[in-house]
Amino acid sequence: MGDEISSPTFTREQRQRYREKVRRCLDVFERMLATEMFDEDRPLTGLEIELNLVDADRRPAMANAQVLAAIADPAFQTELARYNIELNVPPQALPGDAVLDLETRLRSSLDHADERAARSGSAIVMVGILPTLTPEHLTGDWMSANPRYQALEEAVFAARREDIELDIAGAEHLRMLTATIAPESACTSVQLHLQVNPGDFAANWNAAQLLAGPQLAVGANSPFLFGKQLQAETRIELFRQATDTRSPELRNQGVRPPVFFGDRWITSIFDLFEENVRFFPALLPESTDEDPEAELAAGRAPRLQELRLHNGTVYRWNRPVYDVVDGVPHLRVENRVLPAGPTVVDVLANAAFYYGAVQMLATEDRPTWTKLSFDGARSNFETAARDGVDSVLYWPGYGEVPWDELVLRHLLPLAAEGLRRRHVSTSVIERYLGIIEARAKLRRNGASWQVEAVAALERTGLSRAEALSEMLRLYMDGMHANQPVHTWDLP
Repeated sequence: MGDEISSPTFTREQRQRYREKVRRCLDVFERMLATEMFDEDRPLTGLEIELNLVDADRRPAMANAQVLAAIADPAFQTELARYNIELNVPPQALPGDAVLDLETRLRSSLDHADERAARSGSAIVMVGILPTLTPEHLTGDWMSANPRYQALEEAVFAARREDIELDIAGAEHLRMLTATIAPESACTSVQLHLQVNPGDFAANWNAAQLLAGPQLAVGANSPFLFGKQLQAETRIELFRQATDTRSPELRNQGVRPPVFFGDRWITSIFDLFEENVRFFPALLPESTDEDPEAELAAGRAPRLQELRLHNGTVYRWNRPVYDVVDGVPHLRVENRVLPAGPTVVDVLANAAFYYGAVQMLATEDRPTWTKLSFDGARSNFETAARDGVDSVLYWPGYGEVPWDELVLRHLLPLAAEGLRRRHVSTSVIERYLGIIEARAKLRRNGASWQVEAVAALERTGLSRAEALSEMLRLYMDGMHANQPVHTWDLP
């Protein structure tokens, strides 16, 4: 959800003080990276899943406050819109059958939450973009009661000084103006966290960036927005446009957007935090009383709250994270590429593919990213978001290659070996990577199933709105059955 703030508005003096404090935090962070303060003993992984709430007619249910009160579990938190919530899974190690245990716990937790949500007439849906969402749902009292969200909206429009234009081309074309950041709430994702040593961070981040294109081709699940079929993972372009603080003129000048893939391979996590401070203006300039230099001099790990808060408003698809737990600082790569859903088992299959492949790509003697331009990695990412199961990607040693061939011939064997090196059991590898293999062989993921299902329903005479609603009903049946999406029947 991000760090909390106390006020939605800020003075000019606060902004100036915040900029100075962020730079101090950056200097302290640089000094910390030269020490041995960081937690380096536990290669932990973590997981966050953003979720949607729907009513009995499968339309957005603006009820997250009531639902969260009924769930009464701190693992579930609020999100941007009142039809959004988020599930946070505690960090854990991967060895043995841990992922099988995680699947059981996740299903139990979501079943319990769904049962509690039903008491307020709501149901939980795990999907990249809620297919039944319309612009009319995002008017009036749509935003969750949290000063952070109000402050973000005010900051975006203060920077832009004009409405946001959404212009997304795909199978169909969406073009509209919005006077709020409400469309951003349509983007619900799975966030995968990987704790790494400072010396290994750059290799893991570069590997995650390299893998982003294949990740989307494997796991796209967001083909519909506001009744239109757009891109396989429409969420990528929607998130970029719905949070854009730049006017058209600033875009033309090449100013970086807050939603940012990046523009180069890195040599240190410091590269990313320094880039944040140099190029991105503060959206939430709230300062604390912490003296980071004094904390470090006293042998304590400073929170560096201003640096962390600023980092939280630069929406990289692979975000660097600095955090302190029980007084010990650590670093994480936060992978934000994947959409939510379709099922728990699909989410964990996507996670297994990511963690295994990154393990190998980050430890190659001659890393693949040294043979691929950064623009090539960005192009793969954009292609996969647009085309999904029809993607053709570029990969060193393979040239222009269909995504399924790349996955089956190269990335799946890499992922299996990476999981073995993390001491993951054979049963886990076979269960979850077997799902990725089947998706590739059938060329079917959540996005392609949704598109095929809606087309089939429209052929029976249903309108687009009716077909989307009925598709979502079938989707929710599959989600609750926890059968991988590639096995789902079409209507």
